[in-house]
Amino acid sequence: MARFSWGMIGGGEGSQIGPVHRISSALDARFELKAGALDVDPVKGRDFAIRLGVAPDRAYGDWKEMLAGEKSRQDRIDLVTVATPNSTHYQITKAFLEAGIHVLCEKPMTVTVDEAEDIAATAKRTGAICAVNYGYTGYALVRHMRAMTARGDLGKVRLIVVEFSHGFHADASDADNPRMRWRYDPAQAGISGQFADCGIHALHMASFVSGQNARELSADFVSTISSRKLEDDAMVNVRMDGGTTVRLWTSSVAVGSFHGFNIRVFGEKGGLRWAQQWPDQLYWTPLNGRTEKIERGMGGLSADAERATRIATGHSEGMLVAFANIYADLAEVIEARKNKSAANPLALHFPTAVDGLRSIAAIKASVESAKAGGAWTDARPPSLRS
Repeated sequence: MARFSWGMIGGGEGSQIGPVHRISSALDARFELKAGALDVDPVKGRDFAIRLGVAPDRAYGDWKEMLAGEKSRQDRIDLVTVATPNSTHYQITKAFLEAGIHVLCEKPMTVTVDEAEDIAATAKRTGAICAVNYGYTGYALVRHMRAMTARGDLGKVRLIVVEFSHGFHADASDADNPRMRWRYDPAQAGISGQFADCGIHALHMASFVSGQNARELSADFVSTISSRKLEDDAMVNVRMDGGTTVRLWTSSVAVGSFHGFNIRVFGEKGGLRWAQQWPDQLYWTPLNGRTEKIERGMGGLSADAERATRIATGHSEGMLVAFANIYADLAEVIEARKNKSAANPLALHFPTAVDGLRSIAAIKASVESAKAGGAWTDARPPSLRS
């Protein structure tokens, strides 16, 4: 298997998400960190990159320096991961796509719908891959849920209940902590706080599993800590384009909830439930039947689940492997493009710029709906309404 050069922007020393990407990208030895602009402080960024093994001439002070340096190299990076504050995603992602460098952008992809439309159009025009890191879709049993739904095991999906709630931002006295402050600052986070941070993970999960997209929504936002300019709790009802109803709750002030990301899918023929804190178990209840616990790694699962499984059942897989599955998908598609061959269809489920665009449109719609007292609002991006 080919090995590819990888670069990273953001995710510096002390970052929460940076180490996850670095470990996950290296898990299958398909990507090697060759370049980085890792910190808003150029000196710190260069120093940290060098300590990670990046050559000094590819340890850059900022992303513009990195772009200029990489696009002129014969051995330039194949993929760059953008893990910077939300407000910078658009400019960085567009610039690298224009240079023909594939991008994995942290979510949300942009902060405005116009920016997201432009990124989707740029990816299509340049042919460069633009993936968006809805990394939880990399879990083996999440992919099995998708396969079960697609092959009709549940019949028509009637209802999805999904939530992503935690309590790590519940302490009002911790408001100046830089790791959380930017999430409620419109200048850095955009028009939404918690829904843009975690809620769109939940909405994308509902779309990924059901194969449907948000058509319209009704939202209620609240800032439970009054000093915050953006919401820290949201309840959103969504009508999907395939007829399914989604009930979504997301919160950052749910004390006692450590990583409350879970999903329940209810269909005509049965129901499924999965929780990210216990990712190796999926519960399936056929209509009028007994509940079955499906273990990751057991025999007879879908090809999607088998491909995403790394170790035997009974040994826990987690977030690092889920993210690694996204990187594995990208490596397979990049290799196929280099070889001018067709990629394995199972490698094509990674979230794309169009998924990112749909999320930004949903954020905008939810903000408008919340301001209008929960009025039902079109959740589709303008380019996808016909």
